[in-house]
Amino acid sequence: MATATKKPKIEEEKSGLEPLECFLRWCDSVKLTLSDKVYLSKSGTVAEYGMLAKENIEEGHELFSIPRGALLHQGTTKVKKVLDEGKKYLESASGWVPLLLSLLYEYTSSQSHWKPYLSLWPDFSKLDQPMFWSDKECDDLLRGTGIPEAVKTDLEKLQEEYTNVVLPFMKSHPELWDPEKHNLELYKNLVAFIMAYSFQEPVHEEDDDEDEKEPNSPMMVPMADMLNHVSKHNANLEYTPECLKMVSIHPIKKGEEVFNTYGQMANWQLLHMYGFTEPFPNNINETADIPMNSAHSEPDRRLFEEKWKMLCQMEVVGENSAFIFSQSGCLTYNELYTTLKVLCMSPQEFKEFSDNEGWEEDDEDDDKMEQELSFDGMVALSRDWKYLLHTAAFLTLASYHENIEADRKLLEDQEAVELNSRQRRSLHVRYGQKNILQRIFNITKPLAK
Repeated sequence: MATATKKPKIEEEKSGLEPLECFLRWCDSVKLTLSDKVYLSKSGTVAEYGMLAKENIEEGHELFSIPRGALLHQGTTKVKKVLDEGKKYLESASGWVPLLLSLLYEYTSSQSHWKPYLSLWPDFSKLDQPMFWSDKECDDLLRGTGIPEAVKTDLEKLQEEYTNVVLPFMKSHPELWDPEKHNLELYKNLVAFIMAYSFQEPVHEEDDDEDEKEPNSPMMVPMADMLNHVSKHNANLEYTPECLKMVSIHPIKKGEEVFNTYGQMANWQLLHMYGFTEPFPNNINETADIPMNSAHSEPDRRLFEEKWKMLCQMEVVGENSAFIFSQSGCLTYNELYTTLKVLCMSPQEFKEFSDNEGWEEDDEDDDKMEQELSFDGMVALSRDWKYLLHTAAFLTLASYHENIEADRKLLEDQEAVELNSRQRRSLHVRYGQKNILQRIFNITKPLAK
């Protein structure tokens, strides 16, 4: 019986082909199917790579299909056996170590099955998350947004994970990894690569399964990771047992870009994780965080601290927790409602509350809390509640370098002042957050007597 001739492994250096052409040939070899109605391009898209419509596309059209064997993760890598055998040594807070070790091996192996795919990123120089910015640049451009603090935590955990988990494991397998080549700098680049390009398959909960399932590990999904994100996207990735499919969820006109979604992501999350933002006001998922642990009207600071400690014990808040507001109101309305209720108690009410160790039963209506802490409902809040929210919004706005008017002017004149890409993206983050904070500040402003 005749068998199909194996295609030779495509190597960009030998073939002289462009990386994108090598990748497309590799896609054919792994039976990744691409619709005739779309094509990959390096021009006419919002980022380095993207997908465009060759002709009008109807809703529900399958744009491409990726067999599970073409996915890159710890279950498909050449070093799978070693990773499986050493599983107990690879546990970490991130849960990414097996995939990172897979990428360290595959990215530097000239014989890697995924070489045409990974060659699309020859040196990771296009990655530009704030983890690659200087401390000064992060502080100058992003103070108040929460990103500098998140980056600091990321880098500390990254170094700890590499030193305590990855490095010892690599040293125990010198035939596969070389710490000189697979160093901390490459590890950091691959962490950023996973942040920006990996996918995590949703966990499907069974109706009769009482135990909460662990989230699935991240994986690299060739082709899908070349689609760019907008909040008002026109395609979705679907998961089946045999393959992953990108399907249009709206009609797409000829020449338009095909956009996937990375989830409901505010601009600060997009910049932190992926290195880009949506221009203001395009991001419908914009949010702003408001800490409440400094906003109080108590003449007795000690009483406020006792109230906050009680809220921590009730697990309503953390020591430095903040409440999240979207463009329509508070998303964490349940926690904020309880917090405002406790913080505004009189000393006698709080004593009775403490003696009772909180409420015996929460009889507050969920819909009522959501409505009262929406921007439409906040107008009718009590004077004390408004004061706390007003003070918290004021303090949060004051934590940025510039006020909202300075950023508004910069946003209007950004072409004239020639902002670089980091300045422009940071501006989108800051102004989106400040716009929400300013709205809270205005709604809760005390009425003039």
